Amino acid sequence: PGAPAYGGYGSSTMLVYTTGCGVHAFTYDPSLGVFCLCQERMRFPEKGKTYSINEGNYIKFPNGVKKYIKFCQEEDSSTSRPYTSRYIGSLVADFHRNLLKGGIYLYPSTASHPQGKLRLLYECNPMAFLAEQAGGKASDGKERILDIIPESLHQRRSFFVGNRHMVDDVERFIREYPDA
Repeated sequence: PGAPAYGGYGSSTMLVYTTGCGVHAFTYDPSLGVFCLCQERMRFPEKGKTYSINEGNYIKFPNGVKKYIKFCQEEDSSTSRPYTSRYIGSLVADFHRNLLKGGIYLYPSTASHPQGKLRLLYECNPMAFLAEQAGGKASDGKERILDIIPESLHQRRSFFVGNRHMVDDVERFIREYPDA
């Protein structure tokens, strides 16, 4: 499957990747001109507290996703809710924060994009592989992303990725509240 990776550039330059043996992060050391291992075998926290979705499109979301967002916003001390909404608008940045802090990234289908908007082969699949290697989960809401057989190079899909329990929850809401 190759070696899915992503990079981040800010106060430091980092590279996060997997070859199928865990997820590892490297930070660039400009004085040496090399990337140094800074986090080994990264894992999603067991409990997530953040959901990342463009809530400006709420009215366009499928019923199950709307119900899941309301679930995230409800107060319930037994599940540490309400969850915090954090959406940067960058798949990589949102995914990385959720990997470190615990959370889920959601990009559902809409009426104008019934298959979803993210590209299966070069957006969803690499992040899904990284997520699973870090103990997380990735789904289109109904099936595991890495089980979907691509039909075209630019095929699009709905995408839910992050903490395993949170992805399980959104899948349950999608099943329980189908669109009419």
